[in-house]
Amino acid sequence: MPEEMPEWLKWAREIQGLCQTGLAFASSDYETGRYRRLNEIAAEMVAAHTGLPAAELSENFSAQPGYATAKIDVRGAVVRDGKILLVQERRDLCWCMPGGWADVGDVPSGMVAREVREESGFEVVPRKLIAVFDANRDGRPLEFFHAYKIIWLCDITGGEARPSDETMDVRFFDFVDLPELSWQRTSEKHLAEVRAHLMDETRPAVFD
Repeated sequence: MPEEMPEWLKWAREIQGLCQTGLAFASSDYETGRYRRLNEIAAEMVAAHTGLPAAELSENFSAQPGYATAKIDVRGAVVRDGKILLVQERRDLCWCMPGGWADVGDVPSGMVAREVREESGFEVVPRKLIAVFDANRDGRPLEFFHAYKIIWLCDITGGEARPSDETMDVRFFDFVDLPELSWQRTSEKHLAEVRAHLMDETRPAVFD
């Protein structure tokens, strides 16, 4: 089961978000210097608990310009003959619905269709919005940054199973016989909601 997000991570994320927004609106060298130092402190907090290099963390945090907002993770729920399409992630060797971070410039339905095609080889058309979840309240966050997870029910229109640079395998699984899940990307809670929508076409999208 996922662990509860530790308090130190909540504090570090909040400090980083305040620094990112502060740097976007800083009006003097003094303010800029103070916010950059706070950004370094947030990185040092994470480094102290994870062993990751503080300098790399600080650089990564600084690469997020402008007002701090949530990132968006999209997932495609693709079902064929009552089975759910899952892909095996190369990063942790576990399984999840195909998807990933949204790119700037894409419409929402285009984002998920592209991700499904790139990670699984299947061409799909999003048919229904299933859920909008706060990914950081499902246990540990996807990454350091706050994220929302959006799940669409999709219909296959073409293509065939094909792994990618990010995925090792592509298969359909019975909902009651699932492989080990990459739970930060797809959890049993997410799949239970997908199944509920399959059983009730009138079920509204869930959120939060």
